Amino acid sequence: MSRFNLYLLLITTVIAILSSTSKSIRFELQSGNTKCIAEDIKSNSMTVGKYSIVNPHDGQPLPASYKLTVRVTSSYGNNYHHSELVESGQFAFTASEAGDYMACFWAADHKPAVTLNIDFDWKTGVAAKDWTNVAKKGSVDVMELELKKMYDTVISVQEEMNYLREREEEMQDLNISTNVKMAWLSFLSIAVCLSVAGLQVWHLKTFFQKKKLI
Repeated sequence: MSRFNLYLLLITTVIAILSSTSKSIRFELQSGNTKCIAEDIKSNSMTVGKYSIVNPHDGQPLPASYKLTVRVTSSYGNNYHHSELVESGQFAFTASEAGDYMACFWAADHKPAVTLNIDFDWKTGVAAKDWTNVAKKGSVDVMELELKKMYDTVISVQEEMNYLREREEEMQDLNISTNVKMAWLSFLSIAVCLSVAGLQVWHLKTFFQKKKLI
């Protein structure tokens, strides 16, 4: 393998790692409590998620008290998924707005209290695409499939860079606006202080003149 191909492979691997977002976790949730997990998703990005309650006793049915209520919402309060009293489920949608998306899990209250172990897999962007189905539907070979992955990865990186550039411009505009407001506030504070000092001098001068001290 030539040095150029080695560099190309390294760059492609780094891009693929940076551009794909996948969050697979297992967490505990006590009955009657709620736990929320946030994911920053940019607009028009595909996202898929799967969740399930881990059976504490293999080979036996899941206890009847092991139920979840799951809701996925955007930072604007829009609801993208809602399931009540389920043992497992999944969701998939294309984000119509950029920002933090919240997946909240609530365990049904039960006496005595129980602790649920929950597996949750959340993927966004390129990682959310089902490449197996793409290969089957398109009848493509391995090399072509890898090229499709690379192409989508590059597009995803470009979109992420544009998104970060827009966020940076917004932050710069906010900083400029804040600095201008702080400058005006400082000028106003100085003007008020000078005005108060002038009024105090005028008042003292008037007082001393009435007392004929000056």
